[in-house]
Amino acid sequence: MAIKKVEIEDFLELALQHPVLDVRSPAEYLHAHIPAAHSFPLFSDEERKVVGTSYKQVSRQDAIKIGLEYFGPKMREMVEKAEEITKNSNSKTLLIHCWRGGMRSAAIAWLMDLYGFDVYLLTSGYKAFRKWVLAYFETCVLPMKVIGGYTGSGKTEVLLALEVKGELIIDLEGIAGHRGSAFGNLGLPEQAGVEQVENSLAIHLKNIKQQITDSSKKYVWVEDESRRIGNINLPEAFHRELKKATLIFLKVPFEVRLDNIVRVYGQFPAERLEDSIMRIRKRMGNDQNSLALNLLKDGNIKDCFEILLKYYDKFYLKSSFQYERESKEISLEKYEAEDIADYLISIKDQLS
Repeated sequence: MAIKKVEIEDFLELALQHPVLDVRSPAEYLHAHIPAAHSFPLFSDEERKVVGTSYKQVSRQDAIKIGLEYFGPKMREMVEKAEEITKNSNSKTLLIHCWRGGMRSAAIAWLMDLYGFDVYLLTSGYKAFRKWVLAYFETCVLPMKVIGGYTGSGKTEVLLALEVKGELIIDLEGIAGHRGSAFGNLGLPEQAGVEQVENSLAIHLKNIKQQITDSSKKYVWVEDESRRIGNINLPEAFHRELKKATLIFLKVPFEVRLDNIVRVYGQFPAERLEDSIMRIRKRMGNDQNSLALNLLKDGNIKDCFEILLKYYDKFYLKSSFQYERESKEISLEKYEAEDIADYLISIKDQLS
């Protein structure tokens, strides 16, 4: 079998069916990678450093010799690891890439081809993927319907309920790994970096666009978000399109929203809540912030959150309605996520 080199578009299409091996070092993979790619490092972080130093300070040939010393003892283990990956994916095809399509991916591709796998190699490596990601945000336009509402309206729950009912969604908070407020990281793993979030979002948008093309789906639902979610900013081009789309504002009573917030965040330890409250002290104002903290220390969670919710209502008004876009306010009779999802589906064709 011959190793086949492919460009990024073909590589991503093949990745829908076959496993991707990212042969960069563990640290490179951890920083950011193609979603669903397997970490399959040729060198450890320390080995990569040694080889790179030799390449720069001695010669390419010396670096190759050192690399072969590391590579040789790992060959059997790598083949067996690839067998396990392909066994789980029921595929005998491997897609391989390194940083720029150089010696690391070529070495692994040679080994896998020699063993009998059908091997595709990404031209220009992960660097080509990143170039594709950044370009994709500039060209991708989707028919989005944006679900808005004050904090505690249950927008994320509604979004997920819509997905369960067969609707297409973009869960920006899920992709970003953050709920989008000072409390948004509570109960969640550490947020990924901006590069990984961009990678995941671009692939998700590509898949959504394909589903719209291949089906009778007309819209994709997405929650209204500011550009910043936690520690990352959404891509400017994508956020620009988001703020052009029709806003469907869910009108949920304050008391219902307060109960939702207490249910979601009231379970966390007081010290974690205190840290989150302190993060918004400057914007919230010392007096109101101190009052909220004192109520928290007294165990009066609901009154504490009532103060915080009023602050976020003002903040949402200021941030959400600064954009020129069509807005439709939806008055509701039921406030469970499933009921709201059913209602939105029933009127979606009227939401032009």
